[in-house]
Amino acid sequence: MSRELDATNPAETDPSAENQARKFQRELSAGLTSLVLLSVLAEADADLYGYEIAKRLSADTLPAAPFKQGALYPVLRNMSSAGLLSSHVVPSYSGPPRRYYRITPLGREVLEAWRETWLVTRTFVDTIVQPPPAPAAQEIPS
Repeated sequence: MSRELDATNPAETDPSAENQARKFQRELSAGLTSLVLLSVLAEADADLYGYEIAKRLSADTLPAAPFKQGALYPVLRNMSSAGLLSSHVVPSYSGPPRRYYRITPLGREVLEAWRETWLVTRTFVDTIVQPPPAPAAQEIPS
């Protein structure tokens, strides 16, 4: 089963390592963004709006996030539509209204399943991508 190349996607028409790395990052980030957002909301002690979530993900104590802040909002909307999050809008005195999110009971169930999947996947990938160093050759006494 083959598929045609998407001529509008540079990663498919330009085989450079840089474009392939961008394509890989985009595909990898798609599912991880949802996992990370659910995790942040599960640990929150109050409802959070998008910018607050983004600030938590860009804290100085964390490595750089592999996705852009703007990518969070469509994922939040999709997870809300799927029933994983609930949301409500609150007027803001300093700008546009803010949509606050909270993880739902279904979201907590899904998060637990995703965490298990992530741990199994990460362990497998780490084993393949970063195999343990080969044992040092031992000298045979003569």
